[in-house]
Amino acid sequence: MRFGGWRAVVTGVLMVAEWAFFITAGQVPELTIEPVRMGFHLAAESVTAVALIGAGAGLLRGASPFALVAFGMLLYTVVVLPG
Repeated sequence: MRFGGWRAVVTGVLMVAEWAFFITAGQVPELTIEPVRMGFHLAAESVTAVALIGAGAGLLRGASPFALVAFGMLLYTVVVLPG
């Protein structure tokens, strides 16, 4: 459980850090080209990151029934990301 918990926390934090870095560096041209689609994408990734951090904290404390949902959300973002 500890590996899964740390994995979820680190992945969630890195997702937030990655988007913050790219947005502040101006490396997301889709924000001006397709602002609505990119806004929904950012919202989905933000919710996924928060869910991963929460589920990871729950796993580190013992057990978290929400962990499977959070990892499923991560799977969705991985599948949607290349497209």
